[in-house]
Amino acid sequence: MKKLLELYAKFATLASYFQSPFLLVVRLYWGWQLVQSGWGKLHHLDKITAFFTSLNIPFPAVNAPFVSGLEFFGGLLLIVGLGSRLIGLLLTINLLVAYWTADREALFAVFSDPGKFYNADPYTFLFAAAMVLVFGAGLFSVDALLKRRYREWIEKQ
Repeated sequence: MKKLLELYAKFATLASYFQSPFLLVVRLYWGWQLVQSGWGKLHHLDKITAFFTSLNIPFPAVNAPFVSGLEFFGGLLLIVGLGSRLIGLLLTINLLVAYWTADREALFAVFSDPGKFYNADPYTFLFAAAMVLVFGAGLFSVDALLKRRYREWIEKQ
């Protein structure tokens, strides 16, 4: 049993080396998808405002550019890994609101019919945003660079 536990501990250590590269791939891919989505919305704000109006979202003329900008600039920030947890939080909230307003049936089916939940449009964006919110940006990010610089600065004080 001891050998099995030692082997598992070695495996876990080896697997942990893939955390930051994995988070980088998530940030790059989904950040780019958000940039494209936000860019498209920014160039069709009239249609997005009308869509938000049809969903009874309050203040659609304010929320349409806000959500479009959040997706565009939030995607850019995810790509470089700057302010990742804050952006992850804002995007997670945004995507939960997307579920609530545009696909409430899928949201409420999360336990009764999970397939309906994870086949809904916001799911993969929500999953990526929540992952960055919970785990951070990883070592290959501006956040990690700033954290290292801050530690160095503190040590010199």
